[in-house]
Amino acid sequence: MKPLSFTSDRWLLLLGVVCSLLVGPSGSVSSTSSPVSPSTETNPTERETSRTLETSPMTSPPTTKPYLANAEGFESVGQNETSITLQWEKVGNILTYVLVSSDGDINITAAMEDKPVTHVTSGLTNGTKYNFTLFTVSENDRSSGVSILAVTAPPNAPEFKSVGQNETSVTLQWNKVNRFLNYTLVFINGEIDILASEGVQPVTHTISGLSNGTKYDFRLFTVFETVRSSGVNLTAVTAPCNAAEFKSVGQNETSVTLQWNKVNRYLNYTLVYSNGEININASEGNQPVTQTISGLSNGTKYDFRLFTVFETVRSSGVSLTAVTVPLNARQFQSVGQNETSVTLQWNKVNGSPNYTLVTSKGEINIPASEGVQPVTHTITGLRSGAKHYFSLFTVFETVKSSGVNLTAVTVPPAVSLVNVTERSVTSVALKWQNVDKDWTYSLQINGVDVKADLDLSSNVVSYSVTSLQPGTEYLFSVITLFSGLNSTAYEGFTVTAIDCASVAWHVTNSSIQGMVQGLFSNATVNETHVSPAGGNVSFTGLYPGATYEVSLVYERKDTLFEQCRHNLTVLPPSLSGRCEYSDGGYSILIVWDKPAGVWTEVEVNVSGQNKKVPQNGEQQTKIPGFSPAREYVVSLDSLSGNQRSYEPFVFLCYTDPRGVITGSLLGLLLLIALVCMVLLILFKRPDLIRKRQFRSGSKLSRKNYRTISLAEFPGHFYHLSVDDNKGFSEEYEQLQPVGTEQSQKAAVGPENRKKNRFNNVLSYNWSRVKLTASKSNGTSDYINANYIPGFNRKTEYIATQGPLASTVTDFWRMIWEQKVKGIVMVTNCVELGRNKCEQYWPADRKPHLHGELLITVRSEARDSNWTLREFSVKNRNTSEERTVRHFHFTAWPDHGVPQGTRDLIQFRGLVRRHIESEGTRTPTVVHCSAGVGRTGTIIALDVLLQQFDQNKAVNINGFVHKMRLSRPHMVQTESQYVFLHQCIMDSLQQPEMTEEPIYENSEMIYVNATALKEFR
Repeated sequence: MKPLSFTSDRWLLLLGVVCSLLVGPSGSVSSTSSPVSPSTETNPTERETSRTLETSPMTSPPTTKPYLANAEGFESVGQNETSITLQWEKVGNILTYVLVSSDGDINITAAMEDKPVTHVTSGLTNGTKYNFTLFTVSENDRSSGVSILAVTAPPNAPEFKSVGQNETSVTLQWNKVNRFLNYTLVFINGEIDILASEGVQPVTHTISGLSNGTKYDFRLFTVFETVRSSGVNLTAVTAPCNAAEFKSVGQNETSVTLQWNKVNRYLNYTLVYSNGEININASEGNQPVTQTISGLSNGTKYDFRLFTVFETVRSSGVSLTAVTVPLNARQFQSVGQNETSVTLQWNKVNGSPNYTLVTSKGEINIPASEGVQPVTHTITGLRSGAKHYFSLFTVFETVKSSGVNLTAVTVPPAVSLVNVTERSVTSVALKWQNVDKDWTYSLQINGVDVKADLDLSSNVVSYSVTSLQPGTEYLFSVITLFSGLNSTAYEGFTVTAIDCASVAWHVTNSSIQGMVQGLFSNATVNETHVSPAGGNVSFTGLYPGATYEVSLVYERKDTLFEQCRHNLTVLPPSLSGRCEYSDGGYSILIVWDKPAGVWTEVEVNVSGQNKKVPQNGEQQTKIPGFSPAREYVVSLDSLSGNQRSYEPFVFLCYTDPRGVITGSLLGLLLLIALVCMVLLILFKRPDLIRKRQFRSGSKLSRKNYRTISLAEFPGHFYHLSVDDNKGFSEEYEQLQPVGTEQSQKAAVGPENRKKNRFNNVLSYNWSRVKLTASKSNGTSDYINANYIPGFNRKTEYIATQGPLASTVTDFWRMIWEQKVKGIVMVTNCVELGRNKCEQYWPADRKPHLHGELLITVRSEARDSNWTLREFSVKNRNTSEERTVRHFHFTAWPDHGVPQGTRDLIQFRGLVRRHIESEGTRTPTVVHCSAGVGRTGTIIALDVLLQQFDQNKAVNINGFVHKMRLSRPHMVQTESQYVFLHQCIMDSLQQPEMTEEPIYENSEMIYVNATALKEFR
């Protein structure tokens, strides 16, 4: 279309039209109500208008027409993206109108009732400006027309959305609509006009000043001219506040417990960490919120971020670093300690180089060295001998593991001082301070543990070590014990005392000599010093019958130990005496010489009648009750205390015969008859006469009791042996009645008869061994046993019968009560098929109980002629235990003698060595079957060989006499009596038999049977 050109002709035409419009009702030209002015706009609507004007028919000049008014109130009252709603007021009653637009003419017939008239023009393009001209039409005439510009609504912005928010703002975004740059955002806080930038797509706008955690409704309008689009809605929320006080409140090896304060009304939270997200819905009113995150790795650092969630929006979030608890160190242990420190050790935990050790003194932080495994740490300055408690924590960051506990102890201190408070022959008493009641102590004697039941309730510990050997040096050590740990040992030494009373002192009337077993370095008697040669003590030049104090002292390391003090009385002086007639022969007057020395009494024995005369200046005594003209054997002994002269002075005493002279003739005739008879018998049986004369006699010459020196003994032995052992028979026959007149009342009591093996071997009352009797358990004091004197002591032996089955318990009671250390058995249990002795020890190594005594065989060594055993005897009531040695000679026939003397002499040597090594005054028990024959022989052999060694003389007849005063039938047969003499003879011929090297170590006798063979 050709644009409109305003030439002169056209201006003239236009002027004519205007003029016609200005004519009034009187027929003048009328004008339009809204003339169209030229426009310079180049939009399509304007171009369309121009085209309309250009194409309007104007071929003739205007004519004058009646006035047709334009509609008033012509306006746009609404629009959308594809339509515009126009509205006007009707002109009078005119109902026809023409609406002209770029899309063409639209004829509009209004309804009569329309007021105003409304017309919607649709099918339009959104966001476009349109020029509308409205003509009133009446009878094909149009009014001059009235024009308006109207626009369609622009389209809504697409992709309207929230693209971000924080606590006080929301960022919105949309895509720009074509060319439209103007937008209006409406929300509760008001409207915001937004001018978008050219070429920027999409449009972003942030709305600030909002309230946190609030939901906002937004409506976005695209604006064209003054018209908005229909608008798009969007609900967006601001971010809620972050939770306050977000912190870790606990952890273990696999979890962390977090806590925070709830934000106002918000209940939803999201916890983000490396393992993912956790949505948490808090409870109403629950303040604070606590959440435990499980399934974590131990000793690991975790980063947590906590978001408050409102709708689907999270807060900016608060961060927290928390760690799980590391593992506890493994193999936490004590690997060393001393008195003031403990060394601890543990295996390092991967990734955790730091540790905290908690002690009673506080905490110690310990960084472990890289690569060092295990970790070792020493705690010093601790209390000695105490329990110490340690807790070890692995530390990761600032978090400790649950911890492992350990109790370790320090070494107790050594005892500072041990005092020896008492010493005896077989025991020592030790005492030391008990610093801590939790400590115990170990006591060793010569390196051997002593099972000591120590009283630890007081501040002082005292203990007596018993069953020690006399005169022996003992090293002792005391170790403090605490929880299995030992202190260093306190070491000391002491010496047991010597029992001087048990020494086999050989006392003469001018000397004291003895072999002392035990340690001593000096010996004195009444302050007169002698230097002992080995253990041999010898004091000479002493006064007969005087009492001397023997003192032994041991010195070591500048320490003096008094070993013993013992009073000994040397033998009183020997007497010589005579008898004188008195009282017509019915009394004997005994007179003795005053000896040089000290004595307290004189013992006079006339034919078995004893009388002791105190030393009161008189030297005679009269004894009545005899017959005239008779011969009596008298012995005189001097006594000083318990000592008597070396041997009695024995002589024959004749009573006064003068009272019986008148009967002499008759006696002479009888004597002649008797001599004749004797001569007749002598002629027929001379040997029988000799024995009859021996047996019927009761005389005992001084020669029979005389001690025979070793030099004289071979001649003496030969003299007794001649004429078919006549001398032995005479001596032995004279011993038959010795002691038989003594009382045996206890042995023959009804309750005790069954305890005797033989009816003719009964214990004398005065010398019998008495057991401890108890009415409560029905025990008796009787046992068939007697004390027998020895070489130096009156009770060196106990001679007893072989136990019966019913008296075995009594036998062991005697062993225990008499503190016997050695038993000599010279019989077999069964001989020639007859039971000679009940076996009183266990047949095997199993302990056997006799009453309250438990008997155990510890060892047994056999030889062809003897068996040596060692018994343990334990009292169950007191738990005391003793050792008893058993010497069993198995090669001695009943009522006979061994085939030779050598074996028995060797056996006796074993017994003697044991007695001397024990060094006690307790008796040695000797038994066979009856306890008199073989028993008396071995006891006599032991004493005679001691006389042999010490005095270089023996008195066999005298000692057998002495034994028979204590127990009947001792040395029961003449062959046994002869055998004793033969032993002395063989000892003279082979003196080396009395002492052999085997005795140097008595212990070997019990553990090495080969030594016995070598000895033989």
